[in-house]
Amino acid sequence: MGKSTVSIGRISIDKPSVDAPFDAQYTYVVSPPAPSSDLYTAKSCPNGTNWWGCVWGGRGGFVPHMQARAAQATYLGKSHPQTMVWSWFELGLLAPVTQWQDEVKAVNRVDLLTRYLNDYRFFLQKIGTSHDMIDLEADFWGFARSYGPVDQVPAQVTAAAPNDCGNQANTVAGLSHCLIAMARKYAPNATVGLHLTCWDHPGNEQKCVKDYVALGAKGADFLVGEVEAGDAAFNALPANGGHSSFWSAQKWAAQLAYWKTMAEGVGHPIVVWQIPLGNMQQNNTPYHYQDDKVDWLFSHMDQVAGAHVAALLFGQGSDKSTTPETDGGNLYRKTIAYRNSGGTALR
Repeated sequence: MGKSTVSIGRISIDKPSVDAPFDAQYTYVVSPPAPSSDLYTAKSCPNGTNWWGCVWGGRGGFVPHMQARAAQATYLGKSHPQTMVWSWFELGLLAPVTQWQDEVKAVNRVDLLTRYLNDYRFFLQKIGTSHDMIDLEADFWGFARSYGPVDQVPAQVTAAAPNDCGNQANTVAGLSHCLIAMARKYAPNATVGLHLTCWDHPGNEQKCVKDYVALGAKGADFLVGEVEAGDAAFNALPANGGHSSFWSAQKWAAQLAYWKTMAEGVGHPIVVWQIPLGNMQQNNTPYHYQDDKVDWLFSHMDQVAGAHVAALLFGQGSDKSTTPETDGGNLYRKTIAYRNSGGTALR
């Protein structure tokens, strides 16, 4: 991102400019691949087409639209461009009938993986020469790890993209190497990171390091970590599992140690994504739930940087959780104060 201090970002919202000096904004690319390759050049999309490329006028117009929104951001009446961060999240919808972990089986089908890699190529071509960031496939690497060593779990990489990845192994590790190589080829100024999905943490960090090295993380630019999808008080509701997700000092210490181990193991920093926005001034009604992660992170930035965290990206990860527009201005105020203080140097 070209920064010397820990960057602060938030989920993209409709207006390009907000009253805080954010460094980045992120959005999701979540849909099945294009149902037909004809859509890559079609002037318009048939009504009801469930594909990200049909948003904002078809032909992948979603990408330049969001890039322009980030580039045109202002703060205090002056230009303040933000980096566009993409959460590329298609493998979960690749299987014809989506069921738990079916995406791992789906990548071993030439027809499905071909559609997927065609879509990914089109997405990268739309990014072009922009300096965007790409977060690759939340959850998938964790599912794949549950099937065995990632360099042995099968994936039909060479047949699905012979011109781009004909020299890669026909495994999940080969697919990961392929995704990184395609990003370098079609979006040469973008940076790319593998989503960090180590569900056997804590206690098995070195195995996770080994798996991510096999996935090619050393050839990427960052890893993407996360905390909880929903606000703590939202998660505590019986309908949402009734579990406590207010984090203790011990929980934070373990999480930071985990991120530091992973960052040092692959040689790249951590970008923390989709951080809940709740705060203790909320009244625990929809979009106004309590949590303390925003406040904790901003008050412990030296520890955050010490774990090799390069960016904190805040945003609602579940419906009815608190948003940047409903948190009472807490994220905006803390971002302004952080930037006015000069920020915290990367480590």
